[in-house]
Amino acid sequence: MKRNFDVKKFISQNSIWLVLVIMVVGLQIVSPVFLSTNNLRTMLEGESIKGIIAFGIMWTILSKGIDLGAGSIVALVSVITASLVQPIGAANKLFPELAALPGWAAALVGIAIGAAIGAIVGAIIAYTKIPPFIATLGTQLICRALAKMYSTQPVSNLSDDFRIFAKGKLFGVIPSIVIIFLIVFAISGFLLTQTRFGKNIFAIGGNDHAARVAGINVERNLIKVYIWSAVCAAIGGVLLAARTGSADPSTYGLNYELDAIAAATIGGTSHTGGVCRVSGVLAGILVLGVINNGLVLLSVDDNMSNVIKGLIIVGAVIIDMRKNARKK
Repeated sequence: MKRNFDVKKFISQNSIWLVLVIMVVGLQIVSPVFLSTNNLRTMLEGESIKGIIAFGIMWTILSKGIDLGAGSIVALVSVITASLVQPIGAANKLFPELAALPGWAAALVGIAIGAAIGAIVGAIIAYTKIPPFIATLGTQLICRALAKMYSTQPVSNLSDDFRIFAKGKLFGVIPSIVIIFLIVFAISGFLLTQTRFGKNIFAIGGNDHAARVAGINVERNLIKVYIWSAVCAAIGGVLLAARTGSADPSTYGLNYELDAIAAATIGGTSHTGGVCRVSGVLAGILVLGVINNGLVLLSVDDNMSNVIKGLIIVGAVIIDMRKNARKK
């Protein structure tokens, strides 16, 4: 017997995608350049880094935590990897006698640094029971300070084989930075829905006491969550340096974690834990990208842009809390 199509349920489950469609149509009407190839490519390239970070932070929110240190990890990894790929003779080379590492090797160093930071933060959260907000706020301050101590000025003149991570194009059309973004999206989706790790984090976020009773090693899984979040931030740091050809310890990654949290939140990842859809987070990333791009096209002041994003975050959390209150 055929089941009737539930329109209300469909709209409820895909509301964020419907919002995205409405926003795209509206922006195209007020700014016809919005759907041009160049503008769409620029928007996707610009949002890919924050999107990658969002695919890490969504795991911390799913586990009923948070990660405020992602933006500073971006800065620290950016300056370190950038310093390793400066050719000898570069005008402001940080280590004059050090030969440039191959781009892939520098990228691996950056990812390893991110993984190490994530392991330390995850262990602190898991074993000391410090609230993730406090632990990752400390990470934010420490990593930003370390980035500034590592280099007091922007690091530039990066090798071409490093910059290709962000500046290359598949088939001469699709930016490599967007390809990496989609790969991270696919990995996150696979881990979330097809692995025991993903099921464990859903259980921990829903009720960590019940998860322990069910035999789940909560501490070990939380460490993995923060490792993944930091690795995503490190990938973002590598790509940001590769895209711009430099790394600034003071400004790189600034407030990136807020955009990532906003994307995960409006994408349906619940701050009460245990609820997350990777497709929703993807939609959230695209919604924020459309908002950011639209505000630029409409010449809206940067401060007003932050006001709008702040209202979006607060509104999304209020809606999430009301939704969960009704379920209870």
